[in-house]
Amino acid sequence: MLVQLSIRDIVLIERLDLAFESGLSVLTGETGAGKSILLDSLSLALGGRGDGGLVRHGEDKGQITAVFDVPVQHPARLFLRENGIDDDGDLIFRRIQNADGRTRASVNDQPVSVQLMRQAGQLLVEIHGQHDDRALTDTNTHRSLLDAFAGLTEEVQQVGILYRTWKDAERAFKTHRAKVEAAAREADYIRASVEELEGLSPRDGEEDELADKRSQMQKAERIAGDISEASEFLNGNGSPVPLIASMVRRLERKSHEAPGLLEETVELLDAALNHLSNAQMEVEAALRKTEFDPRELERVEERLFALRAAGRKYSVAVVDLPALAEKMVADLADLDAGEEKLGELEKQAGTTKVEYDRAAAALSEKRGHGAAAIAEAVMAELPALKLERARFMVDVASDAESATAEGIDIVEFHVQTNPGTRPGPIMKVASGGELSRFLLALKVALADRGSAPTLVFDEIDTGVGGAVADAIGQRLKRLSGTVQVLSVTHAPQVAARAATHLLISKGPTADGSDKIATRVATMEPEHRTEEIARMLAGASVTEEARAAAARLLAGNG
Repeated sequence: MLVQLSIRDIVLIERLDLAFESGLSVLTGETGAGKSILLDSLSLALGGRGDGGLVRHGEDKGQITAVFDVPVQHPARLFLRENGIDDDGDLIFRRIQNADGRTRASVNDQPVSVQLMRQAGQLLVEIHGQHDDRALTDTNTHRSLLDAFAGLTEEVQQVGILYRTWKDAERAFKTHRAKVEAAAREADYIRASVEELEGLSPRDGEEDELADKRSQMQKAERIAGDISEASEFLNGNGSPVPLIASMVRRLERKSHEAPGLLEETVELLDAALNHLSNAQMEVEAALRKTEFDPRELERVEERLFALRAAGRKYSVAVVDLPALAEKMVADLADLDAGEEKLGELEKQAGTTKVEYDRAAAALSEKRGHGAAAIAEAVMAELPALKLERARFMVDVASDAESATAEGIDIVEFHVQTNPGTRPGPIMKVASGGELSRFLLALKVALADRGSAPTLVFDEIDTGVGGAVADAIGQRLKRLSGTVQVLSVTHAPQVAARAATHLLISKGPTADGSDKIATRVATMEPEHRTEEIARMLAGASVTEEARAAAARLLAGNG
């Protein structure tokens, strides 16, 4: 329920902190005192449309904070948890309205979108008035109210599960059918591609392997000529080695004839021969290392170019060719086995649809029974509300071709306000005052089912008096036994039945300026008589009015 409403700098309200109790609370006051401002503020805190004109004149911004105390498993808490909002303790809805029109919203001090705030707020508070059609204009709401009254929540959830299962199966069937049809159109291409890719047999990493090998071979080919030329110089017919060896032998023979003259030269030439001999062996070894089969290079290049050509043909990187081959094989397998799988999926879709149809038909039948019961319950409330000649009907139109997660029914509340007139949708047939009384009767019939924990009624007793106003008060009091009820009223018969009476007035601000501010006071029992007497008599309160007010309060005590 709503436990606190704090308002800062909204229209005529400078600073206001209101505490609310359970049961029936009424808000009374003279016209123009600011009752509508309170409801506009509450609506803003629940995600209503913002307006810079709501900010008190001369201020940059206004702020409204609404605090709710609801059970741990209340749908509002579950909704907030699903959206990542901490719901420990009381639920605190705060809305800041800037004078430039911009607004900020938060729930439990976490910034939220206005849409999320509105969705959560709808689970906590319903605001109804003579010209407020939110509860009755949407036929989906009618269906939800009927389901709540008839206790069909579990059946609706089960139908929703079966609907989603059926639609999932149907989507799987359609997706596979489209895949099979597409594959059938490309069957020849796929088979040729599979044959080509299987013949090519691309391996993971093969392109890099071949490119490296080709690069090495090309490098070896370029350097082999120089090594071969060096080998020819050292080992061929023009090799200097035999000449140097012959020269060394001649000088060795001559060195005996001239001791000390040629020994060092011979040693150097001998060392040179050794180095040349080592060079011959090394160049031969290098030549052997550069040896390769030109045909191998040709084979490597052919393979590499074939892989790259396939990549270009199928518009994929060479590295993705193995995966493409697997996919095409799978596509071909789907094509070959597609008809069998398609039949299974079609059968599954048909089976789940039959299950949904059966559950939806059973739900529809129960809704028919519930429609008669809720109509009877609402009709029982109408005579006391001066609608004794009216009829309330619940039209349940079933259409199996218009299946939804909520079933196959369109539920709409119809009324006939007078005998002989044509019944029709409640929003089109009922006047403002009649609409509010039909709504009240409906809410009483639903009691604690299908209702937010806080109901706000804005002057639904306008234009009625006497016994009708008293009947409205009785029903508001009865409703307050199961939910919190707040009622803005001009009817003393309604005000007298309240557990809490809030008086709204306006007057000069406390700072002594000429500004006007709205004030709200919780009335003590001894002061209520005077206010109800004012509501009875108007501007001039008489002793007779005070006596009548005292009797009203005594009779409803």
